[in-house]
Amino acid sequence: MSTSIKIDFNKPVIAGNELAYIRKAFENSHISGDGFFSKAAQKLLETQLDVPKVLLTTSCTHALEMAALLLDIEPGDEVLIPSFTFVSTANAFVLRGAKPVFIDSRPDTLNLDEKLLPQKISPRSRAVVPIHYAGVGCQMDAILPFAKQNNLSIVEDNAHGLFGKFQGQYLGTFGAMATQSFHETKNITCGEGGALLINDPQIIERAEVIREKGTNRSRFFRGMVDKYTWVDLGSSYLPSDILAAILLAQLEARLEIQKTRKQLWEYYDQHLQSWASKNQVQLPFVPEDCEQAYHMFYLILPSLDARQKLMEELRQEGIISVFNYLPLHLSKMGREYGGRKGDCPVAESISDRLLRLPFHNSLTHDLQDHVIKIIERFSP
Repeated sequence: MSTSIKIDFNKPVIAGNELAYIRKAFENSHISGDGFFSKAAQKLLETQLDVPKVLLTTSCTHALEMAALLLDIEPGDEVLIPSFTFVSTANAFVLRGAKPVFIDSRPDTLNLDEKLLPQKISPRSRAVVPIHYAGVGCQMDAILPFAKQNNLSIVEDNAHGLFGKFQGQYLGTFGAMATQSFHETKNITCGEGGALLINDPQIIERAEVIREKGTNRSRFFRGMVDKYTWVDLGSSYLPSDILAAILLAQLEARLEIQKTRKQLWEYYDQHLQSWASKNQVQLPFVPEDCEQAYHMFYLILPSLDARQKLMEELRQEGIISVFNYLPLHLSKMGREYGGRKGDCPVAESISDRLLRLPFHNSLTHDLQDHVIKIIERFSP
């Protein structure tokens, strides 16, 4: 057993001015929310993505919770979500009393299967929340007209997909709102953080109120009222300006970050194609109309047993790989909302067989070669 080389699944990397900006935040004597760096990061995203408003949050989870509040989700409402997603996609709406309606995955991109949406609609349906899995866009050209026809709001869970595109348009700019994650495992990170992208200008002011604990504090700071008070539901969703300082530095380095991740993704893809073909292993699929965000690289093994054995062989060599989501409809909470085994067969199968490989910006091709060598000697 060789453990001389340790390869982490994820490793945060300083991309540029992070440390200098943290110091500057202290020198500004403003390290709470909505300081200089928060505003600068928001402005950069608004300009780059061409969205009316971006509001930084403490997490993607909190951005989703804000979206549920902005949609006035109430008990008895239903929200259509993929089963193969992180729990926050459901929790944000369940907290408002909604019932999650679980949708199975496409077998190619692993995204929500848009063809199944008509089967899941009901008079109580209020919203659909597609997640752009691995930063590969959902089929928004089908989801948009479906939502419009059925009077559903679209909230894009774009935790994986910042700077990815579908048919030339940035992910996160299709729905009324979208959410971003800047968790340490994401391409652009500040450790813990998120953002709400608002594409509907009519809800911007209320979003600011909800984010400021339900007060009209933002109007006060703009000189629009002489004092601020409690006017709506809300919570404390503002991240520290220290986190925003880290985020701004990462966003400024986005071109280099994305270039590196593209090179790493393509190296895995190129060197694993032959082995995957011989061993009936599925590699990530990116449709021609998608420009992916290069968030992750995964293998879908032929069986759960094969996935577990390869995971262990990699571990024995000091290589950390991980599986991803367990289908929400089979979880303890999911079953309470009617989830049953067999409801989402693609998600159930994928969950048992998917393995994510190490993928971060301090990875080198030499380290990738080591990962690839161990994989190539494995036969499922």
